[in-house]
Amino acid sequence: MTLVDTHTHLYVEEFANDRAEVIERALQAGVTHFVLPAIEQKYTHSMLELKQAFPNNIHLMMGLHPCYVKENYQEELHHVQEQLLTGNYVAVGEIGIDLYWDKTTFEIQKIAFEQQIDWAIASDLPIVIHSRESTREILEILQQKKHPKLRGVLHCFSGTLEEAQEAIALGFYLGIGGVVTFKNGKIDAFLNQLPLEKLVLETDAPYLAPVPYRGKRNESSYTVLVAEKLAQLYQISVEEIAKITTENAFKIFNIKQS
Repeated sequence: MTLVDTHTHLYVEEFANDRAEVIERALQAGVTHFVLPAIEQKYTHSMLELKQAFPNNIHLMMGLHPCYVKENYQEELHHVQEQLLTGNYVAVGEIGIDLYWDKTTFEIQKIAFEQQIDWAIASDLPIVIHSRESTREILEILQQKKHPKLRGVLHCFSGTLEEAQEAIALGFYLGIGGVVTFKNGKIDAFLNQLPLEKLVLETDAPYLAPVPYRGKRNESSYTVLVAEKLAQLYQISVEEIAKITTENAFKIFNIKQS
């Protein structure tokens, strides 16, 4: 069984003491590929080092996370643009809008999001979207920016069935992680009405650990728990969930099976 964790922050401080062990546990669990979203430029060096250490398993995104869109956002965007020109990245992300932590930066978040969408289209790369409490705003921007090359993943999808269907109609996949195992996660109520061919698995490690680890540090090996929950919801084997979602991830991120 091969699984892909399409969203894991393996380079952050929470893994400083046992990063190699975390990766080894995931590999042992069948999680053979890890897609790492960017946050801000201070982590770029650590991300590139990880890619060098695990060239066949780790795939990098480049982007400016909406929570890090501050006064210096133009400088951060310049770094993103420079990095994208190297060709070292499989996606532009994670990008988007966050209206949970800070609504006051909404206008510059929007500018940064739209600029990075344009770069993704120009580079023919998918985008990975952070949409906390902003799914409606995100979908409106995607409608405005509609383009044959605009595609990607709505990471940590937590919208409604209608919003999910709208995102899929726009050519997007939904990133499903630990939230699907939460009692109040809501998406488990309708997820099986959506085509499995439009879902990818993720952890968002070290955040949003699935049950029974909720509230603790998340890690990529827990992708298996997300797959098991989907197997229950779709009433098919976990192996079938793994097969379909892995094929989806390989397709969207253009990953060659190693």
